[in-house]
Amino acid sequence: MFSTLIQGFFLSAAMILPLGPQNVFVMQQGSRKQFHLMSATLCSISDALFIMAGIFGGSALLGQSTLLLHAVTWGGAAFLLWYGWGALRTALSADVELSCTEKTVQSRWRVVVTLFAVTWLNPHVYLDTFVVLGSIGGQLSAELRPWFTTGAVMASISWFFALSLLSAWFAPVLNQPRAQRIINIFVACVMWYIAWSLIRKGIQIFY
Repeated sequence: MFSTLIQGFFLSAAMILPLGPQNVFVMQQGSRKQFHLMSATLCSISDALFIMAGIFGGSALLGQSTLLLHAVTWGGAAFLLWYGWGALRTALSADVELSCTEKTVQSRWRVVVTLFAVTWLNPHVYLDTFVVLGSIGGQLSAELRPWFTTGAVMASISWFFALSLLSAWFAPVLNQPRAQRIINIFVACVMWYIAWSLIRKGIQIFY
């Protein structure tokens, strides 16, 4: 049983560690020290729900519904293009220096809505949790499946809180105007790269 928990932990960690919209957003909030622990908590809860849904039957639903896969893919690509454009505009405007000097705080609800968008509109989350973790965990016996799920959820919680706390720890360095410009340009590039990969995948699904 313990070996199954470890398997779930490391497989989930391998899915989460590559840079994606969730990780970038949590890092941004940590560097600003704005609702960073709330962001880590909501990401962990969302991931836990995805992991449990994928392992306990959701993978079959996504695999059978081409329409759902299309909706997730194109909706996610559109949102990531928009989010990347917003990050680039922020990097090139004077708002960066203003936010660093006056410590402008985002609305809690704006952070929550954006966080749910980068999570629930991100097709990679569905592919990682439903297709990869779901297909492997779903093949386990009823006795071992909860252990695999627990390990996968523990990896998600550990990663998001570690990323949030480390970003907040380095906030004095990251919350400088030059650093914020670099971070926002980096965010735009990551979002557009992922959006482009989703567009290519959506075209392949269509044909």
